[in-house]
Amino acid sequence: MDSPRRSFTRESAEHRREALIRATLTLIGRKGVQAATVRGIADEAGVTLGLIRHYFDGKDELIYAAYQAHMSQLTDATMEGPRRAGEPAAHQLARIVRASLTPPVSSPQAVGLWAGFLNMVQRDPRMAEVHSRTYYDFRDRLQALIAPALEEAGEAPSPERLRALAIACNAVIDGLWLEGGALPEAFDPGELVNIGLTSVGAILGLTLNDPGEEA
Repeated sequence: MDSPRRSFTRESAEHRREALIRATLTLIGRKGVQAATVRGIADEAGVTLGLIRHYFDGKDELIYAAYQAHMSQLTDATMEGPRRAGEPAAHQLARIVRASLTPPVSSPQAVGLWAGFLNMVQRDPRMAEVHSRTYYDFRDRLQALIAPALEEAGEAPSPERLRALAIACNAVIDGLWLEGGALPEAFDPGELVNIGLTSVGAILGLTLNDPGEEA
């Protein structure tokens, strides 16, 4: 059987980087950001210290990449779920609310990882830049679904109104996501999804029905 180091060296450069990012996220999720030293990450990934330095300009660069990957994975898992061709935009929007508030997006692991990075976001300009970029990515994609949902209901909102609605809906989803991941035992099954659909629907003046788990 190949050792982790031998098999790792035969992978593509992109896969090697991804493996190092996964190891970093695993380590941070288990022990916190303070444990994510170059040596700790190397041990987690089963590689040499030099291999990490070959792909990343130091530990901080790897942590930036890990935070970007974590937030992008959450956004993609939320936005790229099952769809039905030709379904109303409001139904697609309901799917996104549901995906945001159920595992794997809303889970103790996902929220715990985000919380582990938060102190760095507040004190490190590069981390704040990553946070800003991933926030706008989710919000813009949410706004792109709000617009057709309102148009189907007969409203043609201005860009300013769309922006305000996206900010408000994103804030509701974020708040419920945080509570659902931090205190999952505090809520009944489906409770946060129903609250999210009702709240986002009220902000938009739409009725959003729970699409369920299946497309």
